[in-house]
Amino acid sequence: MARMQVYLPDGLYEQVKARGLPASELLQKAVRAELRRLDLLAETDRYVADLIAEVGAPIAAQRTRAAAVAQRLARRPTRQVG
Repeated sequence: MARMQVYLPDGLYEQVKARGLPASELLQKAVRAELRRLDLLAETDRYVADLIAEVGAPIAAQRTRAAAVAQRLARRPTRQVG
């Protein structure tokens, strides 16, 4: 396994140590999550580009409506699972 030196701000380091958290495992999970997020964003960009190539770019009224729907969805409370 490769090794990497990582620097943390003093306050963050102290919190990790005080709670006895496994810093290496946390970092691995965070890096995996960020890589997954970036992959999903890139896939979204590819999908949108393909969609625009297939049906054309949305007109201003469609973009406005889509933004309004997105804002409404963002304001919705999240549901608890389980």
